Amino acid sequence: MGAMPAKKETAADAAWVLYVLRCADGTLYTGIATDLGRRLEQHNGERPGGARYTRGRRPVELAFSEPHPDRSAASIAEAGLKRLSRAAKEARIGRSQA
Repeated sequence: MGAMPAKKETAADAAWVLYVLRCADGTLYTGIATDLGRRLEQHNGERPGGARYTRGRRPVELAFSEPHPDRSAASIAEAGLKRLSRAAKEARIGRSQA
């Protein structure tokens, strides 16, 4: 009997990341992703994809990121962050960089 083939990792197996981008016009964009590097490239137009919101506000830079164990946890955290005022978001981003 041969060895079992390695399990192929899927998006469901990957950890999720909550992220905030600072756009060229100073606005903030919040999202979740499994591959933050790829998603940032998409938002900056280096790869196909990316949100319509960021297309006219390039370049964007990563201002904040926070890992979550699954999509549900990341989505709940995203919703909570989106409910904050801009001042509260800036305070949270600032605290995370310390």
